[in-house]
Amino acid sequence: MFSDTHFHFKYLVRERGLDGADILRKLCARDTFFALDIGTDAGDLSDRLDVMEESFSALSDNEREKALRMIFFSAGIWPSPDEISNRFERIKVLEKQIDDFSSDGRFGKKLVALGEFGLDHHWNANGADHRSEDDFDKRLLDGERELFQMQIELSKKKGLPFLVHSRDAFSDTVDVLENMGYNNGVIHCFSYGKDEARKFLDMGFYIAFGGGVTYTKKSRLDEMTELLRFVPDDMILLETDAPYLAPVPFRGQTNTPVLVEYVYNFIAAARNVSPYELSRTVDENIRRLFFSAC
Repeated sequence: MFSDTHFHFKYLVRERGLDGADILRKLCARDTFFALDIGTDAGDLSDRLDVMEESFSALSDNEREKALRMIFFSAGIWPSPDEISNRFERIKVLEKQIDDFSSDGRFGKKLVALGEFGLDHHWNANGADHRSEDDFDKRLLDGERELFQMQIELSKKKGLPFLVHSRDAFSDTVDVLENMGYNNGVIHCFSYGKDEARKFLDMGFYIAFGGGVTYTKKSRLDEMTELLRFVPDDMILLETDAPYLAPVPFRGQTNTPVLVEYVYNFIAAARNVSPYELSRTVDENIRRLFFSAC
């Protein structure tokens, strides 16, 4: 129950110092169907497997069996300036990590998607990403698009869906996706409006909502409710993006996949269904999108 289609387990354990086994234990206790650990760096997959394995080692045999059923992985390159500048070398590293995963032996055939990757034009030098518009000249902007395109091509080559990061970059994101013609994936942490959602849905992309929707001001609550009701049952996914975007009432704290329940509660209320019914709907969408790659 209450699957989470996007979180960063390594960040939770290595950067935030949380007990990974405790997180997994709580997910197992509520019989979580699906939990997707997301990649952001070309070479991070093997390290992420090590972190997950360390957390697994502290579980009981029964918990370990449950956790192994629910945990899945993606691999991708988030568009940082360094990765963009070195994109030709980094895409080779990413593909090798993906190929090596199949022979790793620890988690079976559990790589079910590429990503997250895409475009980020949220300029805030004081933010966690330290991105400044002044740093992104035409060379870097063109390189960012090319890195996006290269990873879509790799997704197509591997026959996997992909997870799109698109922040303050709707038009450019659509332009790349339309030019690539492989519309098989998720618009992660959706932060646009109803018209933008319609465009992505018409292209065949799933829409994933996270804890950010719970931050909606009262003056915009009707608009958010309309958006949450607009996305059809067969195209909606829910996520945390943990350790980021903890849902209300935990805003400002470190987020974990355990807190995805509050995202379900908020969105279920907007859609006039029970959280359990929404959970079943999301799980069915997960089966359709990801399990063909298992």
